[in-house]
This record gives sequence, C-alpha cells and structure tokens, in this order.
Amino acid sequence: MKVNGTLMNYYFHCKRQCYLFGNRINLEDNSEEVKIGKAIHEERAEKENTEIAIENIRLDKLTAEYLTEVKKSDADVEASKWQLIFYLKVLKDKGIIRKGKLEFAEKNKSDKKTIVIELTNDLECQLGDYIVAIEELLDSEEIPPVLNAAKCKRCAYYEYCYI
Repeated sequence: MKVNGTLMNYYFHCKRQCYLFGNRINLEDNSEEVKIGKAIHEERAEKENTEIAIENIRLDKLTAEYLTEVKKSDADVEASKWQLIFYLKVLKDKGIIRKGKLEFAEKNKSDKKTIVIELTNDLECQLGDYIVAIEELLDSEEIPPVLNAAKCKRCAYYEYCYI
C-alpha cells in the first residue's frame, strides 16, 4: 500500500494501527469514533462542497492561501500535524504551495481550535524519513506490540488487540 495521509496519522498515533491498516486489516467500519469523524466531514462537505481528491489523498478544503484539515478533536495533534504536512508535500510536488491549517471540531487538550503550519525544508526532510519508516513497518513480518494506553479503549482496533 502506498503511504497516504491516514497511514501517516496512524504512524504517530499507534504503530500497530498503522501496520494493520496498511496491511488491509480494516476494522474502522465498526467504530463509533470513526463514524462520528466521518459525519463531521460529510456535514462540512455538504455545506461548503470543499473536499478534493488528489491521487491517494482526500483534502478537506483548499483555498488560495490554505489547505485545511478538519479533525474531530485535538486528542492527537502530532499525528494530525504530520498528516497535514504529508498533504502539503503532495500539493507542493504538484506545484501548489499552501500553508496548512488544522481545525478541531472539539478541543480537549489545547487552548487553540486552529493550528497553522508552514512546510519547511526541515519538515520535508523529516517527512521523507517518516515515509521510509512507514514503508519499512508495512513490509515487516512482525506486528508492532499493543500500546496499552488509555486511548486504546476508543480505538477501532481495540477488539483485535485485546479480545
């Protein structure tokens, strides 16, 4: 599977989730959390008609200045940030230069509801390293261990990992 924004997000959120999803073990259709996130995206897309598909990615909103990624909550800002950086790089490779904007429908852990990110050479280099790491992870024979973190209880893969 070619690295995409979802895999980039999952790599930071949980290596095991990234591995399973990347190897086509998809349990997300049964997850209430995933359904809520999709509903937020669909509602926004109906109002603004903004979602764009390019290659193997789906962009929430693209304007003259920003690529905006909408997330249900700020539960994992780092994962969301790298997903957005991945999207900014895909656009840059197509000659489209934008700033990135993360918007959170719910804010639980931070004071900001919006975070702005600019793609720098440093971030591009780091992104390249992460893409290689994800490719190596997906090609591995071993499934990464269970995290045993509080966030696991809300994960679509909970039953796979614990039952």
